Formats: sequence, structure tokens, C-alpha cells
Amino acid sequence: MPEAHAFPSIPTKILLPIDFSPSSQAALEMAADLAQHFHAELYLLNVIPMFPTTTIPDMIPEAEFMQESRTRAEAHLAKCHAALASRGVKSTSSVEVGNDVPGNIMEAVDREHIDMVVISTHGISGWHPLVFGSIAEKVVKLVQCPLLLLRSAQPDTGVKMKPSRRSMEWW
Repeated sequence: MPEAHAFPSIPTKILLPIDFSPSSQAALEMAADLAQHFHAELYLLNVIPMFPTTTIPDMIPEAEFMQESRTRAEAHLAKCHAALASRGVKSTSSVEVGNDVPGNIMEAVDREHIDMVVISTHGISGWHPLVFGSIAEKVVKLVQCPLLLLRSAQPDTGVKMKPSRRSMEWW
């Protein structure tokens, strides 16, 4: 009898870049479903954009700002881990600081041996993505593993959306 081999496209470790926006909450729901279905580990990555020192006014203490951002992100991630654990989904995470968010994501893909990426867009149109580019667009162009791109139904306003009937409260 021939040996059974795992199908090569079944992910064992899924990366979700997360910024705690409503669109990333929707992506977390989908990534959790996929991780649960495939019995995969979910790796949550939050990247705190580092500001160039020339753009920060002297009155803003950069170190304090970065530490507060890291503490806030870690608190959100702890809630995500608890909710994922209650569903039986194994998860790990990291909070990183960097100027090149897509670069940080790609480094995590290599470092963590990621099999699949789930990423959301914020649904922003107009001049901002044209000038600054979209993180999701850059990741789509660079990533070599399977990727699931979830488009937001509406632009991200920063206001917490009411959870759907089957969603968990993540933050």
C-alpha cells in the first residue's frame, strides 16, 4: 500500500499581518477558520511603523510613544490568542517596529516558515495609495507562498464594527 503524503498546498502555518482595524478583524476571522480547518498554526504579526526622526517634533518622546504602541498591540494580541485558544487554534505572534511594513512581513514569512498569508486591504482609494502604495499590494507582488487577499467592503474609518453573528470579540 502506498504511503499517504500530505497535499503540498495544505498550510501548516498561516501568517496574518494585523493592525487591529475592522478589516483586519475580518481577516482574523477568515484566518482562524482556515487554521481550524487545516489544523494549522496561526502567526499574528503587528508592525508598528517607525517614524523618521526628522518628522517627529521634539515635544513627542519617541521611545515613550513606541513603548505605548507596543504595549497596546501586545494587549490586543493577548485577547486574540485567548479567543483563538477557545476555538482550539494554536497561535503565536510578534510585534515588530520598522519603516518597511511589507519588508517586515516578508522577513516573517521567511523566518517563520510560513505556508500561507492572509491579508486584508483597507478599501482606501484616491491619492493616498497612489502616492504611498498599499501594503497589501506590495505583499501580493512579493510573497511566494499562497495568499488570500480579503478586500474590505468599505473604507476603514477606524471605528469598531459591530461583530457579525458568528464572529468573536477580538479587541
